[in-house]
Amino acid sequence: MAACDSAGAFPSGTFTHGRHKVKPKRKLQKKRGINSGIAGFAEHHFRHFNAAALVDAAEGYVGFLRDGGKMLITLAGAMSTAEIGLSLAEMIRRNKVHAISCTGANLEEDVFNLVAHDHYVRIPHYRHLTPDDEKKLLKRHLNRVTDTCIPETEAIRRIEKSILREWVRADKSGERLFPHEYLYRLIRNNALAPYYEIDPKDSWVVAASEKNLPLFVPGWEDSTLGNIYASHCIRGTLKNVHTVRSGIEYMIEAARWYGDTTKTHPLGFFQIGGGIAGDFIICVVPMMRQDMRLAATPLWGYFCQISDSTTSFGSYSGAVPNEKITWEKLGVHSPRFIIESDATIVAPLIFAYVLES
Repeated sequence: MAACDSAGAFPSGTFTHGRHKVKPKRKLQKKRGINSGIAGFAEHHFRHFNAAALVDAAEGYVGFLRDGGKMLITLAGAMSTAEIGLSLAEMIRRNKVHAISCTGANLEEDVFNLVAHDHYVRIPHYRHLTPDDEKKLLKRHLNRVTDTCIPETEAIRRIEKSILREWVRADKSGERLFPHEYLYRLIRNNALAPYYEIDPKDSWVVAASEKNLPLFVPGWEDSTLGNIYASHCIRGTLKNVHTVRSGIEYMIEAARWYGDTTKTHPLGFFQIGGGIAGDFIICVVPMMRQDMRLAATPLWGYFCQISDSTTSFGSYSGAVPNEKITWEKLGVHSPRFIIESDATIVAPLIFAYVLES
């Protein structure tokens, strides 16, 4: 979809077709040769449909940062188990990402992969598994995520042992931290370093901890570590259920961060998948503008969503970006893109494009 320029007009070179303004085909700029990396390849080959939307969104991302913007990324689905850290970690280190909203599963699964990568089991023929095959995986303590099985003993229980010590210590001292802050602490005190099975430069949580990146993890309670935390509260190992700070507190922190950041920089929103990771954090703007009566709060300055959700039947994940105008999340002239494709393919390509630009 054609994006409007910063003044709200259509970009130069548009023309009228019937009642509608139409953006002409992209004139290929010979900025890069076809063999000059991912960006050059994409500019040469990705000229139409979802492929063209990918390039438009990537160009918009680069331009937004170049004009002084900062970018928040949301992670839904199983992007960490898909090893998005291979590209996202470098985006964080190179200051191309300035905050992340993610599910509890994506937060922990990057760390699971960090300490147990060599024990993961890939099942390339997963579509053909029978219920009995699945039960055999259960007996081997392998938790399947599409074509990849997370090993319970080496990943989940290894992290439980380490993080429980932090929870208990905080519980006894009356300290309260957000879910991601406990993982940051484990990484910074090298408690997990003896177990690393990948290069830590390929872990996005390690990169985020090094940058002290703002993270927002709504709905952490439904993650594996959230379930484990609840179990220890029930069993009495932990006395104060609020030793891990809540989702409401994450929203309060998000409002503070958004207000502070947008005093000097516009903020963009790059959404991978749907669900709570995106739904939660995008709402900070209408909350501030409508519920807190802070009408001068800027709208999100850029929006892109990678989604394969069907755009119908009231699916929030499949809602087109224009719908967000009615909720006062985006403006009429906000640059907005939607790429209807597999995020495990699209996101690394866009990240590579941005890193090369």
